[in-house]
Amino acid sequence: MTTIRDIAKLSGYSVSTVSRVLNNHPYVTEEKRKKILNIMEELDYIPNIKARNLSSGRSKHIAVMIPFSDHPYTDKIVSGILKAAFKSGYKVTLLPTNYDLAIEKRYLDELAAKAWDGMIITSKKSSFDIISKYLKYAPIVCCEDTGDYPISCVSIDRGKSYHDLFTLLIKQGYKKIGLTVGRPEKDSASTAIVLEAYRKIIGSTDSSLIFRDCRTYEDGIIAGKYFSQFEDLEAIVTNGDDVAAGILQTFSLKDITVIGEENLLSSQLLKFPTVDHHLDQCGEASFHLLFKNEPETILVLHTYIERK
Repeated sequence: MTTIRDIAKLSGYSVSTVSRVLNNHPYVTEEKRKKILNIMEELDYIPNIKARNLSSGRSKHIAVMIPFSDHPYTDKIVSGILKAAFKSGYKVTLLPTNYDLAIEKRYLDELAAKAWDGMIITSKKSSFDIISKYLKYAPIVCCEDTGDYPISCVSIDRGKSYHDLFTLLIKQGYKKIGLTVGRPEKDSASTAIVLEAYRKIIGSTDSSLIFRDCRTYEDGIIAGKYFSQFEDLEAIVTNGDDVAAGILQTFSLKDITVIGEENLLSSQLLKFPTVDHHLDQCGEASFHLLFKNEPETILVLHTYIERK
């Protein structure tokens, strides 16, 4: 097997010069670089990636912790991360957790063991107190507001987006409004924020108008059948475009207003309104935050898309 020492011997240059060429070091003359690269090509030499990572201290490989591998919310954030990572020449490993604390801890421990250069956490069950203890090993960015913790984050002002949406619906004359949510508020800050805005702005104390544990198109179909029992229901605000699409298997947009979330293909094709939190932008921004020296917070603004 050809080694870096063999390349050095054949080229007539030092091992350190060959190493600089392997690592794209700028301080090598074009003549030396070309000769060394030609010898590598002739010998079909493939550099030892692990050795290069050890010498540079960076693998150009990051991890992204995601709750599920088949959820539109996750897909859109990951799409933004992959776009930014590809431009910078980084590999990305996706780590589904199903919100299992033990699995999340295992991934964090692997981060501490230098399995990756950094980690982006799109959604989690672990506390920020636990996550912050791993910052001494590698950079971490969360895709939600981390408050006073020294963890960089890209967040959505979900409180404002739903405050604005419910206020708009009230101004437009809607009175009886249903709502779908995903995880319980005790586990999800996002759900808690949405419920607070709903109760405050809509002023409803009727918990029967809230359909819980709703995440997918199939859940939306069940939710649609559930909401069909309510007379005079005027609108349903959902926690996802695919959920809204499922509900519309029971309802017609002529009879009721169904509002989705995240401006996915389903809302574009079925032409129902949606709240776009620009999750792809969140993903791109979170990748770039990984390499900042100091903790930083970025707030991504929402857009309400009203289709008729």
